[in-house]
Amino acid sequence: MANIPFKQVDVFTAVPFKGNPVAVVLKADGLSTEQMQRIANWTNLSETTFVVPATDPAADYCVRIFTPSAELPFAGHPTIGTAHALLEAGLIKASNGALVQQCAAGLIQLKVAREDDGAQWISFDLPEPKLTPLDAGQVDALASLLGTPLHDWFAPCVVDVGPRWAVVQLPSAKAVLAATPDLQRMKAQDAKAGYTGVIIFGEHEQGAPARIELRAFAPAHGINEDPVCGSGTGSVGAFIRHSGQMAHFGAAFLASQGAVVGRAGVLRLALSDQVIQVGGNAVTCVSGELTV
Repeated sequence: MANIPFKQVDVFTAVPFKGNPVAVVLKADGLSTEQMQRIANWTNLSETTFVVPATDPAADYCVRIFTPSAELPFAGHPTIGTAHALLEAGLIKASNGALVQQCAAGLIQLKVAREDDGAQWISFDLPEPKLTPLDAGQVDALASLLGTPLHDWFAPCVVDVGPRWAVVQLPSAKAVLAATPDLQRMKAQDAKAGYTGVIIFGEHEQGAPARIELRAFAPAHGINEDPVCGSGTGSVGAFIRHSGQMAHFGAAFLASQGAVVGRAGVLRLALSDQVIQVGGNAVTCVSGELTV
């Protein structure tokens, strides 16, 4: 039996219990893949991460990311939560505000910044997205299972950033909050099509604190609604860039997520032709040890 340091970190919030939790198992190099998957199933969170030694000299650390049922090449809120946990534990230090994470998707660049109010923001560069427009039949199927009209001008796409999100723009943030998707049908569709899940987003009215509202559904991975999703938000940024809406939304803005499930997640999205960055706060809610 061994005791391994462990943290549970709430991501995309500075207020405990209002973001998206991730379990972070520090110093996990003694665990097998089977043990990691078993622990991730036990935590029953959308993701659990395991920090292992980096094999690339350019990386500060390496992380493996698991859902309750499968390993992922990359995910957003686990990336920020793991960096937060490692920094807090003193196991890594940012160099000129920069970190490099190694994961199955490759090397991920991160920025760490402390703002005037004392809040720490951690942002990551989204892996290079690959976009595939959906055909008319696939769009009709999505509209049917979402139970809401889609935006008339911008056809949904699958955005592959490691996770493969079907990204759907709705006419407004109100439409996003009111959507009642058929999750059983979505689960079957996603499993058949090889999607990680479905992201819906819509624009808030002028003057709202956030520019857009998002929701993320991944029932095929055992997550009916992910409270706050970093890779999904980055995929929305890729969709906005691909569909020619950068001038409309701006180069940097806030996204809100989680209201329907009692959370208050806030994400910072920055877009350019070269890179898409997703940032947020994080706060540790649990510190302790796992006995394995």
